[in-house]
Order: sequence, then C-alpha cells, then structure tokens
Amino acid sequence: MQINEPQTVAELESLYAQYEKALMANDADTLTEMFWSSPHSMRFGVNENLYGVDEIAAFRKGRPAANLARTIRRLDIVTFGRDFGSVTLEFERSANGKTISGRQSQVWVRLPEGWRIVAAHVSILP
Repeated sequence: MQINEPQTVAELESLYAQYEKALMANDADTLTEMFWSSPHSMRFGVNENLYGVDEIAAFRKGRPAANLARTIRRLDIVTFGRDFGSVTLEFERSANGKTISGRQSQVWVRLPEGWRIVAAHVSILP
C-alpha cells in the first residue's frame, strides 16, 4: 500500500477546499452530500454528537450562519492506498474580540458514489 500517492492526495486537497468553501458559505446541502449517506456516518462537534447522515443533515440545516470565518493554521492530509485518507487541521476564529483555537479531523473513504467523509470531529481548545 502506498502512503500519500500524489494523485490521491491531490484529490483530497481539492475535496477539502470544496468542503471549506461550503462551510464558509453555510451550504448545508453540499456539506451533507460530502458525508457518507449512511446511518453509520458520524460527526462529533463542539456541542453535539451526530450519528447517521440524517442527524448530520438536520444539524447543518439548523446551524446559524454567523461567525463562520476562520483561518486554517495547519492542514495535513495523509492517504493510505487510493481509497482511504484523513484530513486534519488546526484553525483559529475570532469571537467577541477573542481568538478561539480549534481542530478538526475527517476520515475520507472512496465509495462507489465517490469520496465521502465517514467520520468527523471538531473541537475547541480551552
């Protein structure tokens, strides 16, 4: 198995850029589509544990569109073979005059319908 095969890394780089753009635009449909359409997909957020694409979609549709801008401080992509990879990042966001630091991780798998996030986690550092 090849780790970080350049074409596979480039595919996930492109997909992550699309994800970030949709996140900043609060494009719930695109964000939901990027997740595996399964009751087995999951997303742990700052204040929520979401199991299955239906819970993820409901969260996205109900999420406020305020204060979404963030600065990515570090982004790492690691792929294993052509069909599995992880995206991890550290970010900063300003809120009420303070800088908030956070981190995010995503597990991506190439499925018959294309690359999808099967598990994700977002947390804020104290």
